[in-house]
Amino acid sequence: MSTRSPLRHAVRIGLLWGTGALFISLVGLIEALQQRQIVTGIVSGGHTILLVLILAAGLSLARPLTAVGAGVRLGAAALAGVIAALPVALWLLLSRVVNFRAMIVGATPELYTILSLGRGPAVLPWLLLGGALLAAVGMALTMLPREAQSLATTGLVTLLIIGLLQEQVQLILQAPWLTRIREALFTFDGLTPLGAVIVVALSAGVSSLWHRQRPRARARLAQWPPARRRWLQVGGFAAAVALILLLPLFVGPFFSQVLVLVGLYTLMGMGLNLEVGFAGLLDIGFVAFWAIGAYTVGLLTSSSPQAIAHLSWWTATLIAAVVSLISGFLFGLPILGIRGDYLAIATLGFGEIIRLLVLSDFLRPWLGGSQGVLGIPKPVLFGFEFRGPEQLFFITIGASAIVAFVAARLRDSRLGRAWMAMREDEDVAQAMGINTVNIKLLAYGIGAVFAGVSGAIFAVMVGSVFPHSFSVLVSINVLALIIVGGMGSLPGVVVGSLALVGLPELLREFSDYRFLVYGAVLMVMMILRPEGLWPAAAQRRELHEEVAAVPEREAVEMLPGSDG
Repeated sequence: MSTRSPLRHAVRIGLLWGTGALFISLVGLIEALQQRQIVTGIVSGGHTILLVLILAAGLSLARPLTAVGAGVRLGAAALAGVIAALPVALWLLLSRVVNFRAMIVGATPELYTILSLGRGPAVLPWLLLGGALLAAVGMALTMLPREAQSLATTGLVTLLIIGLLQEQVQLILQAPWLTRIREALFTFDGLTPLGAVIVVALSAGVSSLWHRQRPRARARLAQWPPARRRWLQVGGFAAAVALILLLPLFVGPFFSQVLVLVGLYTLMGMGLNLEVGFAGLLDIGFVAFWAIGAYTVGLLTSSSPQAIAHLSWWTATLIAAVVSLISGFLFGLPILGIRGDYLAIATLGFGEIIRLLVLSDFLRPWLGGSQGVLGIPKPVLFGFEFRGPEQLFFITIGASAIVAFVAARLRDSRLGRAWMAMREDEDVAQAMGINTVNIKLLAYGIGAVFAGVSGAIFAVMVGSVFPHSFSVLVSINVLALIIVGGMGSLPGVVVGSLALVGLPELLREFSDYRFLVYGAVLMVMMILRPEGLWPAAAQRRELHEEVAAVPEREAVEMLPGSDG
């Protein structure tokens, strides 16, 4: 339990969230989000983010104050809300006498109007009062019964997500038989007030039904004979596969394109997860293998002057996987003795070397230099051409499923346990008889194969390959999605890809703030949930040592074949 007083906690957390609110306002994010109405005529995207930050101040104060009374908690939350609103209030006040615009580009008159609600200094007392009430509401939410917390959280989060992604949701509702639903939920600007109520009520209702019926369903299933339960699992798996395969028919080409990108990063994430999550080998030059796979397919299939063959995409992809495997081995040889931060720097250098070699004049006749390799044909299988994102989605899903299966089998194999032993302590693993040279090379080689297959799909999706597509930022993105999803967790890679690749693609108009959000998300994750969104069981235990005993369910997850 924390030894700090409630007052110190309130001041610290209030200042933290208040400074964050002022920062994202001055960098322009609030002004950009203001263009989007969450609920038409009631609340905009910019105001919603500020409200969420103040609400989070009350929520984050709940954990350190669990041992004090309800009145003290609510009072501390109200104080934290006032302090969280104070930086914005002070900036509004000082803006009357200081020209912040001369020092900060984002301190525009439009931002002043947004933060003051167009009322000038008269809004300041109401701003502080609103901050106190909102943070107290956040604290009150944590004091509700667990089911009520879940209902409120589900309703508000669903409303926020649909409000931010309203354009994409309306695209899905373009079908004639869905027109009435779309018109009831949305206007041209955003959700209607009635639509907002429907969204909150429906999501809360589904959440309530889930919480009430789940224990009964589990108890009923436990009484079924094993054969019947197995058939149910098979049926559920088949239904999930059918739903995934039918997805492009409902979501259209734009969503299919986003899903293909998520799949490509999932493939790379699975590969890097072998190196970083399983074996503990920090690799920041992973994009090099992606480039090798893409260029191999481009050179073997395209009609450009650099083409060296005119193979089918399927044959070229197999060759690209082999070339990536050999590249992984060759890449691993010179860095076998390097560990820790030095390994990260060495791999970063390898990634840059590959990119600069492709750009060099020396290799221009063979790799095309900055003009790249053009004219990569689409894959054809039994006369069916995978010409668009809706068709390429099936290749991406198939490749991701195969890679995930291989990664899961490797994790539960003797090789996987050797990787994890080396990750925990390389010297001890070597003393136990593990050949660390071989397992390091295997980690680099197999990880490179996964990235090479992803590069092969990327090449055919774009139809051309350019060196500028393979910057170090790709490696950082893949590393970030592994951290956010959960290091060493296979489902975590998928969750991380959806969060850090799919969501920014859906919110492209805010792409200027992508890396700002990345940084903020990573900081919040490291403070509040360092194990990731879907962590592996072992990592969850390592980062939460205060758990005295391993629950029975978690013990089951530790068994081979399970993944936290």
